[in-house]
Amino acid sequence: MASLFQRVFSRRSMIAIGLACALTPAAVIGNAYAQKAPDGALAHVLVLATGGTIAGSADPRAANAYNAGKVSAEALIASVPGLDAVAVLSAEQISSIGSQDMNDKVWFDLASRIKAAIDSKEINGIVITHGTDTMEETAFFLDNIFDTDIPIVLVGSMRPSSAIGADGPANLYEAVKVAASPQSKGRGVLVVLNDTIQDARWTQKTHTTSVETFMSPNAGPVGFVDPATIRYLAPPLPRRASLKLPPSPPLPRVDIIYAHANMDGAPIADAIKRGAKGIVLAGVGDGNTSKEAIDALAEAAKQGVLVVRSARVGSGFVNRNVEVNDDQLGFVVSYDLNPQKARILAELLIANGVTDIQAAQKAFAATW
Repeated sequence: MASLFQRVFSRRSMIAIGLACALTPAAVIGNAYAQKAPDGALAHVLVLATGGTIAGSADPRAANAYNAGKVSAEALIASVPGLDAVAVLSAEQISSIGSQDMNDKVWFDLASRIKAAIDSKEINGIVITHGTDTMEETAFFLDNIFDTDIPIVLVGSMRPSSAIGADGPANLYEAVKVAASPQSKGRGVLVVLNDTIQDARWTQKTHTTSVETFMSPNAGPVGFVDPATIRYLAPPLPRRASLKLPPSPPLPRVDIIYAHANMDGAPIADAIKRGAKGIVLAGVGDGNTSKEAIDALAEAAKQGVLVVRSARVGSGFVNRNVEVNDDQLGFVVSYDLNPQKARILAELLIANGVTDIQAAQKAFAATW
């Protein structure tokens, strides 16, 4: 009977079914979980939970409805068969939100806990469970503020933990495997979903519901993972210098302005009135927009607002001085960083006092 069951159900299905099973015994103190260390030399991986679909539970309002962030970190860990053989695990609940509600406070809390774990040399790797909606933003944020060999891996799911065919348990298994592996050292922040390893610099969510949603359109994945193997496609690259965080949130305000047909300068003027220190244009084509909007952006730049041209297209590069005279107007271009990542880099640059156009442009180029 057991062999028949194994033939009919894939490993991913079996892992998903484990979520409905009774939780394995664990030491739980408040919102912290600690697995008893077994004999042997397993890596110690710290799991930091923030919520998201991976921690979602079903809601009867619709067949596919759910509420994000309802399952605890220790319950997620307990739901994955064999995870305790991959690494020695401890877990902490940083937040319990859908990632549409991700904010500077949670980012700073994550950064503080990660720094403490790295400084104390208590762990070999870190896994962050996170909603997929803003996962690329959190990953890119962390990638810009940490210069460490310790693997930091973000993981989520496209289906809630209570769904038929839930992808979260298998994704979590593989994320822990990646974080625990010596092969992952020095690779910066990584994103693991659907048997694929993506780099925080390049990856983005590309589909509203598909489990194969995270892609890196201008670069491709950096590796692949399954329960048996990890395969990286190239050696680690040298790490770039990290940026410092201010003592406490929030980061300087940077607004994204979405370009469209028949656009005027009103959204740009409104952003300035609301206190934006930076503006990222999600431009049409090669980061372009209407003459009225360009004039408003030029006026913003004259007032000391950091203006960055990006593109709403989804792939490709925004280059300097093609249709827009960036040198004359005082604009920065994002190259291939999408608007949401360009916003994060602009926030960090402003927080570090980098507002000179040439210095800011150099910083965007340095993300390569």
